[in-house]
Amino acid sequence: MDLGSLWFILIAILFIGYFILEGFDFGVGILLPYLGKTDHQRRILINTIGPHWDGNEVWLITAGGATFAAFPDWYATLFSGFYLPLLLILVALILRGIAFEFRSKDENPLWRNSWDWAIFIGSLIASFLWGVAFSNIIKGVPIDENMQYVGGFWNLINLYAISGGLLTLTSFTIHGAIFLSLKTDGNLMENSKSVARKLWIPNVILLLFFSIASFFVTDILSKTGYIPELIFIVSILFLLYAGWQIKANNMGRAFVFTSGTIAAYFAAMFLLLYPRLMVSSLNPLYSLTIANSASGPNTLAAMSLIALIFLPLVLAYQGWSYWIFRNRVSENTRKLEY
Repeated sequence: MDLGSLWFILIAILFIGYFILEGFDFGVGILLPYLGKTDHQRRILINTIGPHWDGNEVWLITAGGATFAAFPDWYATLFSGFYLPLLLILVALILRGIAFEFRSKDENPLWRNSWDWAIFIGSLIASFLWGVAFSNIIKGVPIDENMQYVGGFWNLINLYAISGGLLTLTSFTIHGAIFLSLKTDGNLMENSKSVARKLWIPNVILLLFFSIASFFVTDILSKTGYIPELIFIVSILFLLYAGWQIKANNMGRAFVFTSGTIAAYFAAMFLLLYPRLMVSSLNPLYSLTIANSASGPNTLAAMSLIALIFLPLVLAYQGWSYWIFRNRVSENTRKLEY
């Protein structure tokens, strides 16, 4: 395997890890006004993700940095062509981060409610737009022979992309509901389980629609082998099993399999791309590929050495933080950080 392919795989892993971990963060934020009927309940919900949300975003920062260093042409075309949606995602993430840190600095109800809505809106926008962005990447966008995006904003708005956005939105929300059922007790725990049960069927329908639509909208049928198709099927089976576990009140297993669902359908997207990085809808020869977009071998080799040293340390630290904050946040808790 060449270093370009290795870094494509590593970037895919970073994005998938981000969507699994930040996915339940987004889900908690989306459910905040629905489950948090009082300020104390909302504080409990936020404190379930308080120790983790900023660490989870490190996966995105690392994925973006790796993309810039390993595939500068991919980074340039992606961020210029998807400028508005990526800017909206960035604003949403900044808004969430500020809200987490500022909401409890003042006890004024208007102050706290405003920041709570900021968490909700930021989580909702980011969850939806990530699905829109990745759906367009695999569907194909107007890219010319100079690797320049020549379309407009409305090229990114189509039924397939919207279905992808709704898929990630519902996936992250159900993922967050299951996470809350594992991290809270009492009424919050029961209400979280109820949300997970209600959202499961819409999530299954959207995943089925997106998977079937991929056969007509993308070039999945012309790819050699059947691995992307099989992984889409695996994602559906994972989600069906997760629903069974939700009904059986086994939320730990349900969380594992909603994580697997998210990982599987994003893995199918990256496999559908490979060895391309962005698909040109104008001419397949204009597509960005690993071969025509990768940095030089010395750069990739240096990046590989750095990743080999520091990635295990980062993973160990994040695993340790999840272990330290593994206990539930009880409704009887009076001292809350956020």
